[in-house]
Amino acid sequence: MGTSVPTAPDAAANLADVLPSCLVALGAADDTWLRESGLEARITLRPARSAVVVLVDGLGAGALSARAGHARWLAAAKGTGTAKKLRSGFPTTTAAALTTLTTGRSPGTHGVVGYSGWEPGSGTVVNLLSGWDNQVPAGWLLSETLFTRATGLGVDPVVVGPDRYRSSGMTANVLGGARYVSADSIPDRVDAALAATATGRSLVYLYVPELDSIGHKHGWQSDRWTAALELLDGELARLDARSAADVGVLVTADHGVLDVPEHANIAIDPLLLTDVVGVAGDPRCRQLTVAPGTDVRALVGAFRAKYGKKAFVASRDEAVEAGWFGTVDPRVAPRIGDVVLVARGSWAFNDDRALRANETPRRMVGQHGAMTDDELFVPLRLAGAFA
Repeated sequence: MGTSVPTAPDAAANLADVLPSCLVALGAADDTWLRESGLEARITLRPARSAVVVLVDGLGAGALSARAGHARWLAAAKGTGTAKKLRSGFPTTTAAALTTLTTGRSPGTHGVVGYSGWEPGSGTVVNLLSGWDNQVPAGWLLSETLFTRATGLGVDPVVVGPDRYRSSGMTANVLGGARYVSADSIPDRVDAALAATATGRSLVYLYVPELDSIGHKHGWQSDRWTAALELLDGELARLDARSAADVGVLVTADHGVLDVPEHANIAIDPLLLTDVVGVAGDPRCRQLTVAPGTDVRALVGAFRAKYGKKAFVASRDEAVEAGWFGTVDPRVAPRIGDVVLVARGSWAFNDDRALRANETPRRMVGQHGAMTDDELFVPLRLAGAFA
């Protein structure tokens, strides 16, 4: 179509490597198991009896670096630990990234292609974060979780998170196979992780949603976000200090975040949406499904002419060929939009057609979903037996 799109590296360690690498470190998996399972374990970890994987929703490596003085343990000042970066994946949104973490597969394989996605059977957009109870069809997730695999390998999988997520459909699917332990505060979650790794061989996933929630409302540059980061950092230092010597601790995130100024929130030209029957994804990663018979090539060209300096615009075929979603299963391809609009810089693209006259749209401050370094790169902090 005359305009190239960026390609996604296929040899870089990313969130899909985290749990397989932990299983190898626990002695539960080896190269043969990885090869037969089609998994990668490109994070080198020292041997451990048990592991705690802390997933901090919305903590980008760039934001952490900018606030390093408020997170001395996480930033791992020279001589005190091991701090690295890890790639998230694409789209840089919670539903897709968490599923990549728990299955060890890319979105194009596990099927969770974004915050929301097109459901070909019903011809509707379904929410892939909160819609598992009443929108997402049974069998949508195409890859079993590594928690399910861990049980067969002699490892006790445990999820520690807020009680409000215990019985959600997403938990049942994306975290399926693990024993759920409710703990509503960050200190209580740390205590639960310590208890779960006191004996036996366990793989504990500890989820921290607070920073992402604050970032969406107030931005990562807000005082509230910094205060939450300070609290988290102190509790992670306590987790490190109190864990048994043979317990490894790995801290990472599902994606980063950037603050979108009000002027950078764009209302997509309604004329360009005339033939669009489904608007999925995040404002920074729109996936547009069009009516049968629509000239996709022409529509991509029109979007590029209008927004080409503010976004990467690709057809589904171009996005798949560029490796954006990883290897794409034929069953997953129809869930991806015919046109994929990925914001550059700090822009965001909104569908405001449903707004009433004089209605002020509600926008999030902190946003993510696209391919900037602030969104793609997340911390990889190793401690305990993994340090």
